[in-house]
Amino acid sequence: MTDASRPAERGIVTAAILVIGDEILSGRTKDKNIGYIAEYLTAIGIDLKEVRVVADDEAAIVEALNALRTGYDYVFTTGGIGPTHDDITADSVAKAFGVSIDYEPRVVELLRARFAERGTEMNASRMRMARIPKGAELVNNKVSTAPGFWIGNVIVMAGVPSIMQAMLDAVSSRLRTGQTMLSETVLANAREGDIGTPLGEIAKAYPDAMIGSYPFFDGQGPNTNIVVRSREPKTLAAVKSAVEEMLVKLKAAR
Repeated sequence: MTDASRPAERGIVTAAILVIGDEILSGRTKDKNIGYIAEYLTAIGIDLKEVRVVADDEAAIVEALNALRTGYDYVFTTGGIGPTHDDITADSVAKAFGVSIDYEPRVVELLRARFAERGTEMNASRMRMARIPKGAELVNNKVSTAPGFWIGNVIVMAGVPSIMQAMLDAVSSRLRTGQTMLSETVLANAREGDIGTPLGEIAKAYPDAMIGSYPFFDGQGPNTNIVVRSREPKTLAAVKSAVEEMLVKLKAAR
């Protein structure tokens, strides 16, 4: 069930990601979803503001979920909705919302058909994937059938990247979006320490823009990319121009 009760503040819609899984925290599995979701949301006009990673622990999941869902317009969870004993995300989400959880007949039929087609037994473990919190809306999974779900402002997705991506595609057209963040990158051809003070002065002059400096090493030695972000094209152009002028002056003073 979608939650459109809160209008976007000044055209801004916010989100958080809750990554669930002992395998992520142990390092056994390398997360490939955070960056993908971040880029996806940025492209459609949703600002990702926070990411948390928690273990397969009900109390930890409930605590994190309740904190995030009250602070942001959307929470996207990944992981913990498979067939094994430690896949407890659905139960934890139900507890966070104070609702019951049970087998959803539509999902049972989907899974029965899927496994029958593959000649695979529909056992108790696989049946766990048909348990959905009361009041949740199903999120289609065109990759492996077992759906995610959407309850309140929380969208629960699989941890397997290809499945997560399919689920994100399935809900994206129904998400409230805000004004898209625009960005420009300027190659400084200077060390980060050389541009820190003048860059700070530009940031003070344009409080509605965001300016970041990202050092790296190229074939000539230390260098810096300056990334300027703004929702307003005119502001973006003005800040980029100010940065370029600052770099010209810096080079002339050397």
